[in-house]
Amino acid sequence: MTTPTAAKTTTAFYAQAAISFGLALLGLLIGELYLPVTGWVRAFLALATLFLVTSTFSLAKCVRDAQETGNVVSRLDQVRLERLLAEFDPYHVQPVHTPPPAHTPPVHTVPSVANHQV
Repeated sequence: MTTPTAAKTTTAFYAQAAISFGLALLGLLIGELYLPVTGWVRAFLALATLFLVTSTFSLAKCVRDAQETGNVVSRLDQVRLERLLAEFDPYHVQPVHTPPPAHTPPVHTVPSVANHQV
């Protein structure tokens, strides 16, 4: 049985992704500002850029949620299988009962009287 390993995102990878996203968005916005078109076309491109960025975040969230749901379902199935395997007894062996230990009375200690002064 394989156990799923959690993918670890390093800080460097996270920083690289954030910086590259920021640079791409900045480049697009600068390109829209210096594009030789009228204000209406520039406004349309700015709204299209905003829509693209927000839908990208929504898509990334949906993909992440679907992956986490798949991991949870996989883990639940694995726990159920492990429980079934733990309870399965192919030889139908009855558990051996050991008798409880015999009751022994508590041991009482008597203080010594050797150092007792009258």
